[in-house]
Amino acid sequence: MSNSPVLACKNLDKRFNQGDLDVEVLHKVSLTVDAGQRIAIMGSSGSGKSTLLHLLGGLDIPSGGQVMLDGMSIEGLSQRQLGSLRNRMLGFVYQFHHLLGEFTIVENVAMPLLIRGDKVSAAKASAEDILIRVGLKERLRHKPGELSGGEKQRAAIARALVTRPKCVLADEPTGNLDSKTAENIFHLIDELNQEYRTSFLVVTHDVSLANRMGTVWHLQDGRLLESPPLD
Repeated sequence: MSNSPVLACKNLDKRFNQGDLDVEVLHKVSLTVDAGQRIAIMGSSGSGKSTLLHLLGGLDIPSGGQVMLDGMSIEGLSQRQLGSLRNRMLGFVYQFHHLLGEFTIVENVAMPLLIRGDKVSAAKASAEDILIRVGLKERLRHKPGELSGGEKQRAAIARALVTRPKCVLADEPTGNLDSKTAENIFHLIDELNQEYRTSFLVVTHDVSLANRMGTVWHLQDGRLLESPPLD
C-alpha cells in the first residue's frame, strides 16, 4: 500500500486568456488529501472552486504547477493512461447528476466498471450492491426520469463509489436538494467515509456540509486559505 497522499497539488496555477485579458483564476495553490480525509472548499461564485476540482481530477490542464494521484504526477500521461488512473483512483459527483436517461440506474452505475473492462455480470452485481447500500433497492430497474432529485443524487454517489475509488471529488453535491434530502446525503458521505476510508474533497456553498467535513479551506482571490469553524 502506498504511503503517498491520495491526491495532491503543488503551486497550481490556472489562467484564462479572454481576448486581450489574461485572467488568473488560481495562484500557487497547494493541497494534500490523505486517505480517509474529508475536506470542504468554499468560496464565492466565480472564485475558481470548480476549476480547481477539474484540475485535480485531470479534467483540465493547469497553466503551472503539478497534480499527483497516489504519488504519481499526471503531467505527461496519455489520455488513456490518465483515464485508467482516474478510473482507479477517483469518483466524481456533480451538482447535476449527469445520469444517462436511456439507461436504468443499475446500468448507469455499472458504466465505470464496464469502461475499465469488467464483465457485464460482475459490473451489474457491484452496481446493485452499492445502490442497495445507498438506499435505492427499490429503484434498480428504474430510469433516471422516474426518480426524485434526492434519489438521482444518491445514484450519482453510487456511481462515483462503485469503483471503490480512493477519493471522491464532489462539486456542490447538495446544491439542488431540499434540506431533508441534503441531510441524508450528509449521513451517507459520513458512513461511506467511515466504512471504506474513502477521502472526500467537496466544493460547496453549504455551511452545514462544510462543517462536517473535518477541514475547511476557502478559495479567495485565487489562493487557498484554511478557514476557522463556520457559523
